[in-house]
Amino acid sequence: MRTTSAPAPIGAYPHARRVGDLLFISGVGPRQPGSNIIPGNVHDAEGRLVSYDIDAQCLQVFANVRAILEASGAAWSDLVDVTVFLTDMSRDFAAYNRLYSSHFADVDACRTTVGITALPTPIAIELKCIAALKAPAL
Repeated sequence: MRTTSAPAPIGAYPHARRVGDLLFISGVGPRQPGSNIIPGNVHDAEGRLVSYDIDAQCLQVFANVRAILEASGAAWSDLVDVTVFLTDMSRDFAAYNRLYSSHFADVDACRTTVGITALPTPIAIELKCIAALKAPAL
């Protein structure tokens, strides 16, 4: 499944794939749909990343995941597992955890948070999600 409601994948893969009653969502970053701007990123004159705003990136990732869920006929409340990749765990975990807690307050999803050294684009966070869907009507 692909949608224009979320940023295009940066590789040869779909936004999501349904297998039975599960929806597997590919890794989702904080790029804005249509423009590919990464909210909160600040670059120097040579184009090098000099700082970023983890709050802005978290909020965009959540919006992108929600867009993929909705385009797939799913809802935020259908999430059952979330894997989070942070490029700077010591700097960003507290802010991420605060935003996650407020956005997932009514979602009883399992969560794993992993600290990594880099992602394929200049982003600080990526989410990989699984949702449980209702069986299709016959």
